[in-house]
Amino acid sequence: MTSPQRILVIESSCDETAAAVIDENLEVLSSVVASQDELHQQFSGVVPEIASRAHVRHLLPVLSEALQRSQTKLEDLSAVAAMTQPGLVGSLLVGLTAAKTLAMVADIPLIAVNHIEAHLYACRMEAGRDIFPAIGLVVSGGHTNLYDCQSALSYELLGSTIDDAAGEAFDKVAALLGLGYPGGPYIQKVAETGDCKAFRFPRSFMHDDRLAFSFSGLKTAVRYTVLGQPGSQDPPPEMTPQRTADVAASFEEAVADVLIAKCQLALRKQNRSALCIGGGVAANQRFRTKLDELRRTGVDVHIAPMSLCTDNAAMGAIAWEHYREGRFADLDVDVVPGLVRAK
Repeated sequence: MTSPQRILVIESSCDETAAAVIDENLEVLSSVVASQDELHQQFSGVVPEIASRAHVRHLLPVLSEALQRSQTKLEDLSAVAAMTQPGLVGSLLVGLTAAKTLAMVADIPLIAVNHIEAHLYACRMEAGRDIFPAIGLVVSGGHTNLYDCQSALSYELLGSTIDDAAGEAFDKVAALLGLGYPGGPYIQKVAETGDCKAFRFPRSFMHDDRLAFSFSGLKTAVRYTVLGQPGSQDPPPEMTPQRTADVAASFEEAVADVLIAKCQLALRKQNRSALCIGGGVAANQRFRTKLDELRRTGVDVHIAPMSLCTDNAAMGAIAWEHYREGRFADLDVDVVPGLVRAK
């Protein structure tokens, strides 16, 4: 009996160096991620030059481990895939260069994968069935984007953030509260003992008919709550553990409210009944609770599993969709860095 075909996927779009081997049945045979959180923690954010240098150090050991764990040799591969957009240019180039080299050495096709589409495809993997057409929301440190997903490979950008991404706001608010990086897990932990109604933070565009997001006003409101109003003669408030917890919970609630409201608006505008959510912020438990409430209204909600929310290569199983349609990349394919923004 012939074993299922296999694809090696490389992910290096930001600050995670990852590789995975996935077979044609979408079974993840191995998934390896080398985190750079400690390198960037002192900066409360990703430093591109540090990230790309770390990818160079981590990539070969990560690739080797992914192949060994899956008991895969180069000659067993049907193709090699790499995330080519969007992301940090230096980081993307490290992964793509490795993928091109492997494609040449093994004489196998090269597949270019869109990082955003892969985040949403993680929902398809969790569902174990086709979930499209659907509205897709990718919400992470770099992106807060809504899509109309006609199929696994056909996406129309409906709207995006005009300033900070939701995950970036989590990182900045965590820094204001003296918490760690990345901010999401720290804020979630502290918020567990907080009152989400203690502070009524702004929810920009929540009742606007546009499919757009803005989190800079929310971030500024948190700043004033923590540090006091600029120009005020009054001393800043004492940030007791309870006040910190209340701020964290109220911030978390404001973000979740906006995300849910915009998903509902997109569903109505596009006349869709299914919703898929991917990206690091999709791991937030308060957001997931609200998505469960949305599911009870009849929306077919799909959330990426916790293991596939933050950047990883296993979500690159979308490469199989490309493979089946013969969508291969030439060896001169280049990266497309930057953020995705609606026009």
